[in-house]
Amino acid sequence: MFDKTFGVDSRFCDRITRRRMLRIGGTGVLGSLSLPGLLHLQATAATEQAAKAKACIFIMLEGGPSHIDMWDLKPEAPSEIRGPFKPISTVVPGTQIGEILPLCAKVVDKFTILRSHSHADNAHQTGRHWVMTGYPPNFPDGQARGVPFNELYPSLGSIVARELGERGSVPPYIEVPEPMGPGGPGFYGAKYAPFTINNDPAQPDFEVRDLNVPESVAEDRFARRRRLLERAEALGESAKATGKAKTMASYYEKAVDLVTSPEARKAFDVRGESAAVRERYGLTSIGQSALLARRLVEAGCRFIGISHGSWDTHTDNFASHEKALVPPTDRALSTLVSDLDERGMLDETLIVMMGEMGRTPRINKDAGRDHWSQCQTVILAGGGIKRGAVVGASDKTASIPVTQPYGVQDLLRTIFHLLGVDADKVYHTPLGRPVPIVNGGKRIDEVLA
Repeated sequence: MFDKTFGVDSRFCDRITRRRMLRIGGTGVLGSLSLPGLLHLQATAATEQAAKAKACIFIMLEGGPSHIDMWDLKPEAPSEIRGPFKPISTVVPGTQIGEILPLCAKVVDKFTILRSHSHADNAHQTGRHWVMTGYPPNFPDGQARGVPFNELYPSLGSIVARELGERGSVPPYIEVPEPMGPGGPGFYGAKYAPFTINNDPAQPDFEVRDLNVPESVAEDRFARRRRLLERAEALGESAKATGKAKTMASYYEKAVDLVTSPEARKAFDVRGESAAVRERYGLTSIGQSALLARRLVEAGCRFIGISHGSWDTHTDNFASHEKALVPPTDRALSTLVSDLDERGMLDETLIVMMGEMGRTPRINKDAGRDHWSQCQTVILAGGGIKRGAVVGASDKTASIPVTQPYGVQDLLRTIFHLLGVDADKVYHTPLGRPVPIVNGGKRIDEVLA
């Protein structure tokens, strides 16, 4: 059976340092390279040399998974805190996780559990924007969809697409099975927007829309259309086309490349996998999205964002986690990590799984847990991450970290370090305001191999 459980729309209730100033000034080209420009090139080269990962698969559990029921159980806490789930041992001696994650318990030796992530935004849309961009949003929660892109900050995927560029036959930034919510290209502009599949790969009739030439358009007719478009673009270039016209020309070129690329079509076709492999990942939305992500990494994609929702468990938290939410996630994550490792790809593919928040330690009157961003667990694997480690610890009720708390900027800075992106690089908004890729934070060396 293919999973059709989750809906889309009803899930949820500058200061500049001296170093950054050097980067802002470093705009010269090789013919007239200034000292700041030389320093910037040296810093960029050092960052790229340190890169461990060629791609990142980012799994966003939208709504906020319960860290205290999955990864950071407190069996000695009062019943109104600990809940009904028990910890189980894993393949790593001394490391325990929730009994609802039996498959992940067998592969804990392949990833790191970060138990001390913390931030201060307890809302869904604004919290997700904060996690995905590293900047507090300039819109109230629930209104992100109406805010123009150029008024927002660029997200992880758009930054990676801009800094690392294309690597194969597919776009550098892809989202599946739908947009990941707040955070997109932001003021970078639509050129760095994700290619959003907007279709669930778990469905039997799954296909990426607009990826094939319509049957009604013969090959020679398509070729004529392409030549006509090229002539129109040539006229535009002679007139020094800029702005939207130039951006649209790049869109057309990318679209044609996708439509005419057998490699791209093959990468998106999860039905090309054997039944056994598809079943191993799970015939669910998150399972088949994870499988598609692996295929897209193989095809050269730099950043794949997987959106998986309905984790906002204000009511029936335990039934939801045990029966609907955790089993497909347990299977998808454990298989993705193992499959990449078996194929020799894990060390060059960074996996991040988290929500915009955790859940409250105290159980509410509806057998649910509410929003709790002060403490949450992040799962990290591959791409230069330690294997079999547990980093950080929370207090007796999983309410706050009792070790060094790590925030959003720390996590983003670590991700960019592993991908070879200079987190201190500065871009300017349309109004000229300098915005570093990551504003503050420090690398989380504890998670690094």
